[in-house]
This record gives sequence, C-alpha cells and structure tokens, in this order.
Amino acid sequence: MARQPDPPGSAAPSATGLSSVPGAASGPVTGPPAAGPRAAPGPGVAAATASAAPLLVAAVVVHDPATDRIVLLQRGERARFGRGMWDLPIGKSEPGEPVTATAVCELHEETGLTVRPEDLALVHVVHAARGADAPSGFLTVVFATRTWTGDLENREPGKHARVRWAPAHDLPGPLVPSTARALHHHLTGGPRLTLHGWP
Repeated sequence: MARQPDPPGSAAPSATGLSSVPGAASGPVTGPPAAGPRAAPGPGVAAATASAAPLLVAAVVVHDPATDRIVLLQRGERARFGRGMWDLPIGKSEPGEPVTATAVCELHEETGLTVRPEDLALVHVVHAARGADAPSGFLTVVFATRTWTGDLENREPGKHARVRWAPAHDLPGPLVPSTARALHHHLTGGPRLTLHGWP
C-alpha cells in the first residue's frame, strides 16, 4: 500500500500554462560516497533525534517526451488529504529504505509503471517545516524519468479516483500545493529547492 504525507495547508500557486519543458536536469542518481564511522550518541540523543527528523518522501515525474505528457493521480473521496486534488505518484520512505527504492515502489504500486533506480534523475526537493501528519516537517525528494515499462493503470482505486497522462503545458487543477510548486519549478527550469513554512 502506498504511503503518503499530508502537505502544508497553504494555497497552491497556478501550475497551468507551463510550456517550457527542459531536458533531463541531471544524470542518473548514484549513492553517496562511503563515510567514516560516526561517534555513538549519548543516552537519549538517538530517540530525540529520530522524533525530530522530518518525514522522508519520494515523488516521481514520469514524462513522455514524445507527447509532452506527465502522469498524474487524482486523489479520491477516501483520501486522507487533498480529496479531488491532483498529485504525482508519491509516498513515504520506510526505515532502512533508500529514497530511490521508495520512488520505484510507490510508482509501481500506484500506477503499474516500472522504472529502474538508475533511470531516475533528481529534479527538485521540497522541505516543509510542518505537515498535518508530520509535526517535524517533511522532505520530499522529486525524481523525473523518461524511461519506464508497463501500462498506466489505477492500482489503488480506494485512494485515487483516476490516473491519467496530462499535457505538461495544460495541467489539471487543483494540484496538491507541494506538487504544484515542484512541477512549476521543474517544468520552467526554476529553482530546485522549495522551502515552506520556515521563518
């Protein structure tokens, strides 16, 4: 089952009329270099750090360059948040799971599309100070891919009213606020970082 965070409750900027679609913004995603051992935390520090950590989330922009369309999901009546709003395939990362694996799993679980981790390009990051289910905030890592296999289908009809290929220059609305920002910046070649709710 896909796992998703609640976004901040602010109004979404317009993400329609976006016609500038840049090429892949970066190369294949690779893991970080090996790091040396860290000092063990003192008593109580590990628990406090875990409780204060933001929720890690992965989202995927599946972009068909031949038709200039993007995969979107419309959240259903039983969705925990954003009912009737459009969103990217997205979900929370499980403990011990790399964020690329989260992206691959959520995309397949929600849409039936399969993508390889090496075909994901990092295109945007949303760091929110808080969310309804994330009192310590959330960090959404947005990937994009132009390579996939499978046929698009709504594999979670209890959560999503429908899935569709949407024209990149004429996206449906309303969009989930954090999705609207990420797509706007990605499609227009804007900043790759969105901060929300910070002083």
